[in-house]
Amino acid sequence: MITVAIANQKGGVGKTTTAINIATAMAATGWKTLLIDLDPQGNASTGMGIEAVDRKYSSYDILLEQGTLAQCAQPTEIPGLDIVPATQDLSGAEVELVAVDDRTARLSKALSQSGATGFASYDICFIDCPPSLGLLTLNALGAADTLLVPLQCEFFALEGLSQLLQTVERVQQRFNPDLGIVGIALTMFDRRNRLTDQVADDVRDCLGNLVFENVIPRNVRLSEAPSHGMPALVYDHNCPGSRAYIGLARELIGRLPERRKAA
Repeated sequence: MITVAIANQKGGVGKTTTAINIATAMAATGWKTLLIDLDPQGNASTGMGIEAVDRKYSSYDILLEQGTLAQCAQPTEIPGLDIVPATQDLSGAEVELVAVDDRTARLSKALSQSGATGFASYDICFIDCPPSLGLLTLNALGAADTLLVPLQCEFFALEGLSQLLQTVERVQQRFNPDLGIVGIALTMFDRRNRLTDQVADDVRDCLGNLVFENVIPRNVRLSEAPSHGMPALVYDHNCPGSRAYIGLARELIGRLPERRKAA
């Protein structure tokens, strides 16, 4: 199983929208996909149509070792896509984990144990991280094979990217030397705004081919879809946002190791 963390410590850059829709796109192309909601706000769970009352087990139970991945994962309406939902209990997890020795390796441990037991045999796992660089995000980066960074085309988001890259270096040095970055996805792209083009050009000049060619446009259908409890790819698969995520998923598949790709 390939594990991809979707992270950026800045809020409002499209992490959850990206997690929901790219996981849906991967499942639609035949990949057995798992989405782990690691954000206490639980927006990815809501966006996939999982009501709060239906979240008997959550990612909190995995981190506190009160439940296994097999217990916590539940199917969604999308064939081939399962989700580990999040609850507000996650907001207290960082405090509860402070005194634990392996506090940054809880998620990695759970995923490796599930692989050892042959549970579900997922092809790929996406982790939707909270907008911070706390213990929850560190658990995701410690468990991930690679990192996908949604980046809003604004100056402050560009400034935060350097902080995230520094954090990735520290994680590589201390917890997960194999962690890589599969790509930077430009989100909320507005071609009418000159600043958008300027930020995009600056990111491409700095990071080159690490930046995905497909950009995610500002699109009202992407914003409407979560209120209906479904990904935009299901809500309106022909809208520009959905087509952009399909292209991004295609590009992501091309960057994954050949031996790890689904047939």
